[in-house]
Amino acid sequence: MTIRLGVDLGGTKTEIAALDASGAVLLRRRRPTGQGYEATIETIAALVREAEAELGRHGTVGVGIPGSINPQTGLVRNANSQALNGRPLDRDLAAALGREVRVTNDANCLAMSEAADGAGAGYPVVFAAILGTGVGGGWVMHGRPLDGLNRVSGEWGHTPLPWPKAEELPGPKCWCGHHGCLEAHLSGPSLAQDADGPGHRDAGQLESRALAGDPVAQAALARHADRLARALAMIVNIIDPDVIVLGGGVSNFRHLYRDVPGLMAPWIFGDAKRVNLVPAKHGDSSGVFGAARLWDH
Repeated sequence: MTIRLGVDLGGTKTEIAALDASGAVLLRRRRPTGQGYEATIETIAALVREAEAELGRHGTVGVGIPGSINPQTGLVRNANSQALNGRPLDRDLAAALGREVRVTNDANCLAMSEAADGAGAGYPVVFAAILGTGVGGGWVMHGRPLDGLNRVSGEWGHTPLPWPKAEELPGPKCWCGHHGCLEAHLSGPSLAQDADGPGHRDAGQLESRALAGDPVAQAALARHADRLARALAMIVNIIDPDVIVLGGGVSNFRHLYRDVPGLMAPWIFGDAKRVNLVPAKHGDSSGVFGAARLWDH
């Protein structure tokens, strides 16, 4: 019986999961991501071979990456893991594994997983946002991911902060070359730098610091929540999703679900202000489960 193998390629770790036809998890493994392009290919191929050997079955392979494949050239672009850019990742993985491999953006994988059997299950339109080392987005309509003509649909992290205040202009410089991208405002490293200054990249302790009364942490989290609210209100005004699912490390901050829907209200057009904002049910496993589902359609 064929299994579905999903790989989530991150900057520091690579994870594989195997699902059966019902969606049950048969196996999960993680290992450090290889340094450099060739090492990345070998890491993924080794994880697939080891999983299939352990389970005694071959499977389809889907891979989520922090970027996307240009539909005209077949090369990876827009990846913040920059060793991937300009490389034919899907073709090289197919050669290494002896079968076709489907590769898409990791936020699309998050959306696929959460729409299938996660926090977005049962909703017609699901928008999923990653708030982690980077910021991305993807959306699913009636169970199908929407990629777009240029395969950049949902690249919310590289749109500018909406309704900016004077002190927010021109905004921090993003790795993509522009200033003021949402990734440069809302990612974990950006939040850490906003709180504690240049050189800080870990925002993980800010919530506990704020709860303990640290005014620096409280102010940084308030600015972040306000910016996230404006950014998500823009999504509501464009596609009006039935549910918005947050994933990534920053999505674990509990105050977001309490505060952000109310902060969104002034920026939502019209007199209906309903917002369903929820954390990813599968946590940091959503990406790998969604990658496994890339062969469902």
